[in-house]
Amino acid sequence: MSNGSMSMTHTKLGDVADVKISGVDKKTQPGEDTVRLCNYTDIYYNWAITKEMYGGLMVASAKASEINDYSVGKGMVVITKDSETREDIGHSAYVADDFCDVVLGYHCAFVKPHKGELDGSFLNGLLRSSYAAKYFANNAGGSGQRYYLNEDAIKGLPLFLPSFKEQCLIGKFLSSIDRKIALNRKKIEKMEALAKTIYDYWFVQFDFPDANGRPYKSSGGKMVYNPILKREIPAGWEVGNLYRIAEYENGLACQKFRPREGEAQLPVVKIREMHEGLSADSEFVSVNIPEKHKLHDGDLLFSWSASLEVMLWCGGDAGLNQHIFKVIPKDGFSTGYVLLQLSQSVVNFIKIAEARKTTMGHITSDHIEHSCVALPDTSVRKMFAAATDCIFARVIRLRQETRRLISRRDFLLPLLMNGQVEVGE
Repeated sequence: MSNGSMSMTHTKLGDVADVKISGVDKKTQPGEDTVRLCNYTDIYYNWAITKEMYGGLMVASAKASEINDYSVGKGMVVITKDSETREDIGHSAYVADDFCDVVLGYHCAFVKPHKGELDGSFLNGLLRSSYAAKYFANNAGGSGQRYYLNEDAIKGLPLFLPSFKEQCLIGKFLSSIDRKIALNRKKIEKMEALAKTIYDYWFVQFDFPDANGRPYKSSGGKMVYNPILKREIPAGWEVGNLYRIAEYENGLACQKFRPREGEAQLPVVKIREMHEGLSADSEFVSVNIPEKHKLHDGDLLFSWSASLEVMLWCGGDAGLNQHIFKVIPKDGFSTGYVLLQLSQSVVNFIKIAEARKTTMGHITSDHIEHSCVALPDTSVRKMFAAATDCIFARVIRLRQETRRLISRRDFLLPLLMNGQVEVGE
């Protein structure tokens, strides 16, 4: 990679690619051919549509004419054409492999680059830039709760293109970063699922290893009926509430602690940042807030208002806003155990609300105070920590690496697209 100033050609997307909007619905109709659908969420949550995703694509049916017009193939780019907000429209994914029976679903459009003029992986990178996002937001039709992109809006996207050879090099470089990000996320999903399976096996089914390494309950381990939980729990276990396993430190009203001129600052974590990570739109707070309201990688967060969620924070140093607890595990309880126990408790809170036909909009101190959970004895807690601490440590490292890759990609993207940086062969 080097600094440079490559020659650029000004054109529009419709001049170098074919654009079509799909109307294929998700139904299965008699007499139609069975297909797999590449749907809105398949595009929204992935950098590319790959053969590894095939088994997870929805099964539906389509007419022969629809299969002919809307089949996706290697080198195409697919985009989301509808959204509830202008700012969240036009997400793209590169079709990285050939398929024999995958058809693009409703609410989506595909772009088929002209051979030798536009590289699909380069276009995918460009469509993920802030430049394209602003264009789509400004050119989306609709109002209120539904916005859309028509073919003319998509075709009208102004492009400044380097040579086709340079496009291919840039596209390959960006794809290598996005492929690594996607691989990391799959690894994280698998490790989190493994930790959850261990938790369920030990603390829901009570089949943790006994003194002989056998599953406790299934091997005849002594169980005792508990009148509070109205079920049997292993002998020697206690029943307590969520305050027994952790302390809960609410965030600040960060708008009252804005950094003064020249003062060091930290980005603020609100509910949006919990879901999406820090961004250019994140607010800032003074670095001089109390340490208890600062976040570092590996801290445990519990959003108790509006969106009920428990997660490990891996977004870098930050300040914590109100409506989110920083959860500090108490001695003898590992972070992984507290994370999974709180996640299970939130599921139970929501089930209770649904049974009462109420909306679980937030968690109060009463919910925590009156919660009832079976608490394992010290030996089982230590075994669980030994079995899962390495899993969560690996999750944190992968999330940190992913954050660095995203930062690197987002920094280089506009430079590559503007021709300010060149990629070597």
